[in-house]
Amino acid sequence: MTSRAGRLRTAGRACAAALLAAAAGAALAAAPPPDARARADALSRRAAARIAALQQEAEALATRERSILGDLRRLEVQRELQAARVAQAQAALRAVQAQIDAAGTRIAALEQRAAGLRPIMNARLVDLYKLGRGGYARLLLSTPDLRNLGRAYGMVAALAAIDRTTLDTARRTLSQLQAARAALDARRVRMATLEAAARQAALAADRAAARRSQLLDRIDRRRDLNARLIGELQTAQQHLQAALATLATGAPAQVPALPIAPFRGALAWPVDGAVVVPFHAPPPAAGGAASGFVRDGIEIAAAAGTPVRVVHGGTVAFAGPFMGYGRLVIVRHGERDYSLYGDLDAVDVAKGAQVDAGQVLGTVGVPPAGGPAGLYFELQIDGRAADPLQWLKARR
Repeated sequence: MTSRAGRLRTAGRACAAALLAAAAGAALAAAPPPDARARADALSRRAAARIAALQQEAEALATRERSILGDLRRLEVQRELQAARVAQAQAALRAVQAQIDAAGTRIAALEQRAAGLRPIMNARLVDLYKLGRGGYARLLLSTPDLRNLGRAYGMVAALAAIDRTTLDTARRTLSQLQAARAALDARRVRMATLEAAARQAALAADRAAARRSQLLDRIDRRRDLNARLIGELQTAQQHLQAALATLATGAPAQVPALPIAPFRGALAWPVDGAVVVPFHAPPPAAGGAASGFVRDGIEIAAAAGTPVRVVHGGTVAFAGPFMGYGRLVIVRHGERDYSLYGDLDAVDVAKGAQVDAGQVLGTVGVPPAGGPAGLYFELQIDGRAADPLQWLKARR
């Protein structure tokens, strides 16, 4: 069941959107403080420092891009080499298979020939067996024409030699063909292994090249973003310089605020402490169970009374109690950019005040529903809730 604090915060979220819209006009009409020249100068220096940091990051991205391009060129050569190895292994595999098929054809033909000769040889052996122990000698003695004795002897000797030669040749040929086919089978296995290894290497090179290309795309997008953010800061600097020139003459001038977008990932934390409830996570209700309410911000643990500092310069759009958020301060940083600081014990700024990054807004208090002290911190960027951890400085 949703806790009372969860219901209050759920209703508070609907009210907060209307409050932000209503506060936008009033924030723009705020008058500059008496030390406008010092403030404009400080903002100009902060913009210059951030421009330098973004330019340094852009140079690092360019260096990394050149390195990745070198990697891509090497990977392209490697991919071509692996493709050639795959083609070579496939050609060798086809050649070996053709040799195996040819050997199989020869073995089959020889076996067929042997099968045809086997009945003839068996019949001859039967005839020789009938002649008895004398074998070919009896055949010679049984010849009636002694004048043909030499001719019969030669014929019998030739038949015997042919029998032995045919059998020996068949056995040797079969043995050689079978050994050749076994060797070819082993070679085919090796060629298939080499072909599979070359294919895997080619796929690995393709994947590596794809990862480098994706990384290169991300770097290009980041470089484009850096260039745009640097341009925004340079424009803001020009406006600040114009305001400084006007203030130097003694005439009043509105000190423009710096845009918050170029400071993504570089904002100082509003308080030091651990994040106990992350972005878009339901906070614990009474008894430790989840309340079911999904937050648009984070909860940062901090002792009661700890100073809370604004993360970026802007104009206080709201300061006071707000349903579900305890004492709340909303700072407007741009057309649709806000930071919210809830569950405060005390508020040290008033609506319409211009505040600079690091200025104290109030102190940490206890949530309206009770529980440990801490700060509720939320960022609305371009009208949408943003994960504050993507905007605050990374902790090491």
